[in-house]
Amino acid sequence: MTRSRDRDTQGRARNARPRDAAGRPLPHGAAGVDRVPEDLALAPDEAVTEAQRLLDEGLPFQAHEVLEGTWKDSGDDTRELWRALAQVAVGLTHAQRSNARGAVALLRRGAEGIRSWRVLGVDAPAGLDLDGVTAHADGLADDIEGGSDSTTSADRLRPRLRGTPS
Repeated sequence: MTRSRDRDTQGRARNARPRDAAGRPLPHGAAGVDRVPEDLALAPDEAVTEAQRLLDEGLPFQAHEVLEGTWKDSGDDTRELWRALAQVAVGLTHAQRSNARGAVALLRRGAEGIRSWRVLGVDAPAGLDLDGVTAHADGLADDIEGGSDSTTSADRLRPRLRGTPS
């Protein structure tokens, strides 16, 4: 039996299946983790606080969804920064899922995006520690490429988005 696609109220395809902590779809009816609403668009400070909470709980996929909402809702001046932060979170998700190739690609792409944004010489919004985030992403990508056993430890998947605990 073929199941029809999940759709939102406007008829757009949406995956309503529950997801595990790493963001992987589970069978319909299974217990999953709480999902981030698809239309969530938080102000920068709120987005960083919520993304950090999710990272601290070991939920980088959900942190990515929060950062992605802010990226899609942001103005041209910070759009690429939020996109890069979302890419770092996706890289963490791939690391959590033991997808080394995907993790390295997204961690490096996100870190490069942050560096590219930094050359504008604009202060980072919401107290973001961009040097810390890029150092964490670069270090984790280097370790994954080097075959380190510690790359999926909880601490390695929980970078500090701000210089001090939120």
